[in-house]
Amino acid sequence: MTLKQIRERKAAKVAEARAIVAKAEAENRQLAADEATKFDTLKTEITDLEGQEARAQFLDDQERRQAGTVVAGTGERQLEQLEQRVSLLRIVQAGVEGRALDGAEAEYNAEVTRRNGRPAQGIYMPMAALERRVNTTTSADDLVGTDHRGDQYIGALRNALLARRLGVRVLSGLRGNVSIPKHGTSTVAGWVAENSALTPSDMTFANVGLTPKHVGALSEMSRQLIQQSDPTIEQLLRDDMSFQIAQAIDSALIVGGGANEPDGVIATLGTANGSLAGPTWAQVLQIIEGVETANALGSHNWLVNPTAKAKLRGTLKVTGDAGAGFLLQGGQLGDYPVHTTNNLPPGDSNGDNNSVIFGDWSQVLLGIWSELDILVNPFAEGPYTKGNVLIRAMATCDIAIRHEEAFVLADDVPGL
Repeated sequence: MTLKQIRERKAAKVAEARAIVAKAEAENRQLAADEATKFDTLKTEITDLEGQEARAQFLDDQERRQAGTVVAGTGERQLEQLEQRVSLLRIVQAGVEGRALDGAEAEYNAEVTRRNGRPAQGIYMPMAALERRVNTTTSADDLVGTDHRGDQYIGALRNALLARRLGVRVLSGLRGNVSIPKHGTSTVAGWVAENSALTPSDMTFANVGLTPKHVGALSEMSRQLIQQSDPTIEQLLRDDMSFQIAQAIDSALIVGGGANEPDGVIATLGTANGSLAGPTWAQVLQIIEGVETANALGSHNWLVNPTAKAKLRGTLKVTGDAGAGFLLQGGQLGDYPVHTTNNLPPGDSNGDNNSVIFGDWSQVLLGIWSELDILVNPFAEGPYTKGNVLIRAMATCDIAIRHEEAFVLADDVPGL
């Protein structure tokens, strides 16, 4: 059973046990013998389900960590724990006040500088900050009022950032360009008659390369906004300095191929190599078969945009037979998870069709030369006259696809 199924079953058992007790309480009596027996049976079943839930949760957590594990040297667990303590607000405040970093921020920068062998062009910020963001707006006025309720802040609606959750491989702490050897073709085995010669054949090899590419954003912050002590401000700063970079990396990983951009999955494939023009159940199975036939057996996930998701959720597997179920049901399509984001573009320029990607996302490499670099400039002419500061955030990374045959792109999913 999946974790969701276990939890649903446990909830049903708990509700059933609660109903037995509630009935006895309502009638102001003790449990009858048969009720007590039923309750004890439910208790045993709930306890067993809790054990199953704990095991399933453990395996899910391990698979998620394994799928997105940073591939680097030793001590990654300690660095991950340190990253959780780094505060963007304290970094910006230190820059505004012209003082040195201290605490977790100083410790993190010292460790990353030691690993990279060079200081930051500003201040190092964990790349994990890109994924710890919350949605917010950029208006400081909305945060201050007579009855300030930062805990109830209403944020902007933004694209979901999913690429890392799909299971891409992350290579951190890079310095020079990266060249990874790749298998090309294998030797050929064949049967021969007695005393006959084998036909010689050779292996061939290729490589996958990663070279530094830069992405960044500038943001002007008011002095009052930076000096606010409300915890919501920390989240606002984290969002303002990271969301655009995070979205740029996410979009490049999925699509890419633009000016100065890495090539993502769609740019690497070039054209669609699958179809969901119906969409039909046979087409779904054909796409899955294509990836599995290529022996891509890693982190399989579907990636769709909201329109394609709606179409797949509303299409029956068997026309006219509601009992057969829908193509996309329970968050899965063909027994594989489905993730939704607007970072996946339409399938054509008119927006009449939509794109869907299915594949083994562990075949995507995200190489990181520089974590998020934060540089605070309180002396830029425009912001300086207002008492504000200009903050620059940059990251250096690249993306490569290990095996493009591990992905199938369909760009012909019709709208509703």
